[in-house]
Amino acid sequence: MTGTGPARWELLFADLEARFDAEQAAEQEGTVAELTRAEQASIPLTDRMRAATGAVLRLELLDGEGIEGRLARVAHAWVLLDGRGARGQVQHLVPLAALASVVGLGRFATPSRARTDGLGLGHVLRGLQRDRARVLVRTAGGSVIGRIGRVGADHLDVEEAERARPVVRTVPFGAVLRVSEA
Repeated sequence: MTGTGPARWELLFADLEARFDAEQAAEQEGTVAELTRAEQASIPLTDRMRAATGAVLRLELLDGEGIEGRLARVAHAWVLLDGRGARGQVQHLVPLAALASVVGLGRFATPSRARTDGLGLGHVLRGLQRDRARVLVRTAGGSVIGRIGRVGADHLDVEEAERARPVVRTVPFGAVLRVSEA
């Protein structure tokens, strides 16, 4: 071999080493991307919303209504939004099942750490019933204003006392789009 021979071998091995490193880096990038997608697939909406607590979000409901406000609390089955109403500041209790979309969420997630995150819609509605709070219950069929008279396992009774003849309207939880202070 001539004097350039060993240099050629060095260049050949350097080239092979560079190709091997490039293939390994590409394989690692693919693995990282796949692991990232797998991790993202395991994150529930509630965890992303919990990370946005305190942020201003727009909740778009299944009937097309949009409500905007500061996210105050997130549970497994519902969220509480501090928004604006005709009478100023108002809170909206929104079942997660009533959401069509959420505008304004970040990319982060925070897992549940509070035992109260597991409270269902019925627990919160029973609190409103106990307080005799005046509420607006919105469903796809319309809205009703009154006080919660009874909360069952999967429904609530709204007493429409402001009518000439008081009416009790029973609303299944599955039909509730939001319950707001009235």
